[in-house]
Amino acid sequence: MSIEQVGIVGAGQMGNGIAHVFAVAGYDVLLTDVSEDALTRAIAVIDKNLMRQVSRDMISEADKNAAMKRISTTPTLTNLGRADLIIEAATERETIKQAIFEDLIPHLKPDTILTSNTSSISITRLASRTDRPEKFMGFHFMNPVPIMQLVELIRGIATDQETFAACESVVERLGKTSTASEDFPAFIVNRILMPMINEAIYTLYEGVGSVQSIDTSLKLGANHPMGPLELADFIGLDTCLAIMNVLHDGLADTKYRPCPLLTKYVEAGWLGRKTQRGFYDYRGDVPVPTR
Repeated sequence: MSIEQVGIVGAGQMGNGIAHVFAVAGYDVLLTDVSEDALTRAIAVIDKNLMRQVSRDMISEADKNAAMKRISTTPTLTNLGRADLIIEAATERETIKQAIFEDLIPHLKPDTILTSNTSSISITRLASRTDRPEKFMGFHFMNPVPIMQLVELIRGIATDQETFAACESVVERLGKTSTASEDFPAFIVNRILMPMINEAIYTLYEGVGSVQSIDTSLKLGANHPMGPLELADFIGLDTCLAIMNVLHDGLADTKYRPCPLLTKYVEAGWLGRKTQRGFYDYRGDVPVPTR
């Protein structure tokens, strides 16, 4: 199964990172988003991040220029129909993802592989709403995509071996490492990571420690590169809450109950770095804890 043209749905933080690594690896990339402004911003971010790699001697300037030429954008979702592989990287809401796939299906080639970058939603359920569940799987990149080395590959119940092998080969060509996960809520990374973050928020909620003391304790006591609350802000508190809800609903275990304080921050619109406020306030020169 030859994959050379890749379509990416969603030009946000994940989508532009995915476009970046595919272009560097030599794939032709077509990036789409409902917002033309988002597409313009994505190209600027990719150019800036590639230039950073040039400055660090990770790639040459010629490689950077070649990668930028491989990326094109379109506001029209159905233009992705000619792609060999499509990666959906839209908002972590199942109804939105289902609508995207339903709109795409009539325009796809018979052998196009459909994938989702979802961090928690059932691959089997998403696949069942398409015309090709055997050619559908989870393709979960870590954030930030150009830096993080892992890609989780998640088979739905119907995913065939040929599709899995093709995606595994793509990950290898990207210079990353894949792990295979079964299709259960939140897969491997977030099944382990999100309850830890949620417990850190409970620790704050119950007054066991401050934002600063919790993050310092995990950075110095467990050798984590970022504290759990700092990491939650980086991921996005809305995304953390969505994943905890998937775990709680899908596994029906009270240990996955989202912390009420996490819910409160999301209700306030304090979603972390992307809104300039979360467990830290990022509006000044130095992040300041908000509790």
